[in-house]
Amino acid sequence: MKALQFEQAVESILKRERRYDPLAYLFLKEALDFTLKRAADGNGGEQRHVSGRELCAGYRDLALEQFGPMAATLMLEWGIRESSDIGEMVFHLIDEQMFGKQEDDTKEDFAAAFDFDDAFVVPFQPKKRRGSPVAMKV
Repeated sequence: MKALQFEQAVESILKRERRYDPLAYLFLKEALDFTLKRAADGNGGEQRHVSGRELCAGYRDLALEQFGPMAATLMLEWGIRESSDIGEMVFHLIDEQMFGKQEDDTKEDFAAAFDFDDAFVVPFQPKKRRGSPVAMKV
């Protein structure tokens, strides 16, 4: 898939649907490439179709790898609030013939693939102390 074609497809999507930032679509393409590579590595180097859940996991993992504690803020800026948003973008790109799909792929495959806060917020919260709490004097 050529970069110019992809950018034109995103522009076409944005003419009818402005829910997601254009950068979210570009990141989704990176996440698909990341997920396909991971799937191939686990499949003896053979390319294969990835499921909606696998793509969501790859999207989450790549976001954490690239953006760390800023992932939650960035996802919210891009309009991503839950894993079903990834599915919406995927199907926008399928409509533009940028992504392929199998007959049994649905938007529902992306629903509740991960919890947004568990994925992007909780890993960066301070760890609670184990044992007895420390009393603070004022």
